[in-house]
Amino acid sequence: MLPLTLLNTSQGHPMLVELKSGETLNGHLVNCDAWMNLTLKEVVQTNAEGTRFFRLPECYVRGNNIKYLRVPDEVLDIAREKNQQQREESRNNRQGFNRNNRNRQGGQQGHQQGQGQHRRRQY
Repeated sequence: MLPLTLLNTSQGHPMLVELKSGETLNGHLVNCDAWMNLTLKEVVQTNAEGTRFFRLPECYVRGNNIKYLRVPDEVLDIAREKNQQQREESRNNRQGFNRNNRNRQGGQQGHQQGQGQHRRRQY
C-alpha cells in the first residue's frame, strides 16, 4: 500500500503527527497532497518536552517536516480493503482486455501482412 493512498483514506479521521523537531500534533486530517503536506483541524500541539499544550483550530504541516504519522487501525483496514478492490478491478479489466485483443489480433495480423513494407524517409 502506498503512503499517499493511506493518507487519502485517512481524511476526516484523527491522527497523530510527530515533527522532526519533536513536537506532536493531534488532530483530524482535512486534506493532503502529493508532497505529504497536511491540513489538520481541531489540533492539540505539544512541545518536544511534552510540558506545554496548545489548542489550534487549524494547522498546516509541510510534508518535509514530518517524522512519522500514526493513524487509527480502522483507517488501515479501510485502506487495505480499497487496495484489494482496486487490484481485483484492474485484474478483471486486464483479463477482459486480453480476451478482446486475442480475438482482434488474428484479423489485424492478416491485414498487416497484406500491406507490404513501409518506405523509410531519408533526410
